[in-house]
This record gives sequence, C-alpha cells and structure tokens, in this order.
Amino acid sequence: MGEAKRRKELGVPPREKPVDLKLPELDKKALQKKVRSALYKYPIIPLLFYLVAIAIIVGGSIYFLKFYKVF
Repeated sequence: MGEAKRRKELGVPPREKPVDLKLPELDKKALQKKVRSALYKYPIIPLLFYLVAIAIIVGGSIYFLKFYKVF
C-alpha cells in the first residue's frame, strides 16, 4: 500500500510538495567593479591583508615551536 492511500485511510491531508528555493543571481561584473574601485581607492588594503597573513603564520609557527619545545 502506498503512502497516499495510507494517508487517505488515516484521514491525514496529502503531503505538501517542497518549495524550490532559488539563490539570488550575483552580478559578477558589478561585484568585480566594486571591489576594484575599493582597492584603487584604498591601496593599503592588500598590504594589510598580507601583513596580517604573515603575522598569523609567524605567530603560529612560534607558538608551535614553543608548545612542542623544538628549541
């Protein structure tokens, strides 16, 4: 016996179909334009990202070396 028949016998309403959710479309060209304009307006941003990344790598390495007592 199928689910629909069982639901009918039990007096349960038919199962609702799931709603298809669609993600909004992203305009890649407009997004690239905004990012590039921000980078041209504030050229220090990439430098800050690189400095933070290097600081995290160096700090993590020092922590790792001290934790495992390599030196």
